[in-house]
Amino acid sequence: MALESFPPALLVAARFLVSGSLLLLIAKARNAHLPRGRELLTAALTGILILGIGNGCLAFAELLIPSGLASLFITLSPFWLVGIEALLPDGERLHAPTIFGMLVAFAGVALLVAPELGNHNVDKPTLIGFSILQTGMIAWSLGSLYQRRQQAPTHPIVIGAVQQLAAGLAFVPVTFLLRQYSVTWSPRGAAALLYLVVFGSVVGYSSYAYALDKLPVAIVSIYPYFNAIVAVALGWLFYREPFGMREAIAMLVIFGGITLVKWHSRRLTHMRLQPETT
Repeated sequence: MALESFPPALLVAARFLVSGSLLLLIAKARNAHLPRGRELLTAALTGILILGIGNGCLAFAELLIPSGLASLFITLSPFWLVGIEALLPDGERLHAPTIFGMLVAFAGVALLVAPELGNHNVDKPTLIGFSILQTGMIAWSLGSLYQRRQQAPTHPIVIGAVQQLAAGLAFVPVTFLLRQYSVTWSPRGAAALLYLVVFGSVVGYSSYAYALDKLPVAIVSIYPYFNAIVAVALGWLFYREPFGMREAIAMLVIFGGITLVKWHSRRLTHMRLQPETT
């Protein structure tokens, strides 16, 4: 909806400039520790990777493909996140139950967006959109994993605020370079931007930044499956989009996959906490 009023580069810049500034003002008012030096530089660079390139690729891709198809492609991101993590020397190893749980959840999302997929051919714009999204997912995964490994005294939500502001600032020159500063104002577009700032960035990304600091990678990676469920629920609530047996079954399948991932992660954690025997 926001792309109906704002071109993608301007949308990314405006969204994260507002949300990052707002969060940092709140942090300053609460006398929270703010990052400096190398910690500040790291947060800014990871913010450009995660939100600038990662979210920016989504905005550009949705000019080529419908949002339902984009939501399906995005559910491949957990495989990038846990796959890259497994390749790192100190990373969490891949386990068959985790991958199986992700595949189950992916199948649930495919069922959820099945009508939109059935009406869309695999053409050149679709392939380009898919490639753009994969680039964004790789950048998001690399930035997330690098930030996760930083030992920082700053609260992860404050780090997230710096990341958002850095992404917004990085897209200001992109906006002018691509000449994407023409806005078609509408109540629908303005409301969509406000929603992205409040729920997508201030609430949503702050939650992701906190979870990334506190939870195993496999658990953090499954957030796109929840996104699909939230999107369908909001579509039904605000736009009276149909919700029937297929949607209910798809949600159960997604929850089943998420449960498998969470159960195996808890099992591994429990095994690591057990005292070694000789």
